[in-house]
Amino acid sequence: MNICILSWEYPPRIIGGLGTYVYELSRYLVKMEHNVYVFTLNDGNLKTRELMGGVEVHRPKILDISDILPDVVAEEIRRWGPGIKFFSDIWLYNLLVSTKIVNDLIPNERKCFDIISVHDWLSAMAGIILKRALKIPMVLHMHSTEKGRTFGDGSNIIDNLEHKAANYADKIITVSYAMRDELISLGFPSEKIEVVWNGVDPNKYSPENVPYEKIKEIREKYGIANNEKMIIFIGRLTGVKGVDKLILSMPYVLSEFPNIKLVIIGKGEMEGELIKLAERLGLKNNIVFNFKMLSEDERIAHYAACDLAVFPSLYEPFGIVALEAMSMKKPVVVGARGVSGMRESVVSAGPDQTGYHINPYDPQDIAMAIKMILRDENHMKKLGENGRKRVLSEFTWEKISKRIASIYQEVINKNLPMYGSHQ
Repeated sequence: MNICILSWEYPPRIIGGLGTYVYELSRYLVKMEHNVYVFTLNDGNLKTRELMGGVEVHRPKILDISDILPDVVAEEIRRWGPGIKFFSDIWLYNLLVSTKIVNDLIPNERKCFDIISVHDWLSAMAGIILKRALKIPMVLHMHSTEKGRTFGDGSNIIDNLEHKAANYADKIITVSYAMRDELISLGFPSEKIEVVWNGVDPNKYSPENVPYEKIKEIREKYGIANNEKMIIFIGRLTGVKGVDKLILSMPYVLSEFPNIKLVIIGKGEMEGELIKLAERLGLKNNIVFNFKMLSEDERIAHYAACDLAVFPSLYEPFGIVALEAMSMKKPVVVGARGVSGMRESVVSAGPDQTGYHINPYDPQDIAMAIKMILRDENHMKKLGENGRKRVLSEFTWEKISKRIASIYQEVINKNLPMYGSHQ
């Protein structure tokens, strides 16, 4: 297959789980001997075109049109304030990608595409334009929804764009059964939806890859003594991730386990608020902040250095971070209310238990799960071992990519009489 992937983030520009997903999917599709072309955003500092691990990556440079856009867009967008720069970048990225493919790559380089793979609303405009222009099938990957991310608020424009892309799509792939239920409840066409879980590369995310010296270095960096336990959170520091509830849980944990430190790693609009919360609770000596996005190698090393990982998300369609920690043989505590794909990946009871499900709105419930793990070293070790086994059984990128490739091929075969390959 000749696969055109549209994703607003791709290495070296990774913002969250979407970028990791598209990167791993694209490189495994190449391993299966498919031709993969990724079209992504360029803020002006990246190569406009390069070959990365067999994936042909295109990054048309965008210009700043945020001062012009308010004159020609809907009132809602004008009310975004500083956020209009983000929307203008997305809007221009979609237009540049579409025109590059139609006006350059196909006529001048004789590129051929069999299917368009669109990831979230961020690339939906280009997906719709290209499907109409090239008359080839389109698969929409829904990693989350605007309604879900904002708990029912958010942008009507983005919400409408998600539904329009879903109507144009020949198939919708989403990341969990919880997400499938959410999409159906929001009026997305149920007959188009397929569930394919996310994955992780267990060869990269393996405890054996991190030497003791690196683990020692990380723990010393955060001031963690030999007799202390290290709890880790990695992710965006935004309300939906529940980091504030995790901080609120710490006094309950410390009442039984005073020798622990919580390390919070990530970036987001809540940075200042979280610092103030920790100070107000008198937790300056028990919480360490690292406000940066770690490289993958550093992320792997941090998982290796910690004793357990906590991800109390209020809304999490899947949650790759839970898989990463499990692959590193670490027990996990995860939010399991509402839309939670982590409820599907993390086994919370029985002989195959990998961690605990908690109510992310309840700091005491978060604390109880953490304490259940800390009370028994053997139990902690068993949870980690089970997590690694579960990843190897169900969540490798090789397995996930094969399933997605089969769906792409089914869509192409079904639509061949109507479309055919575009030369």
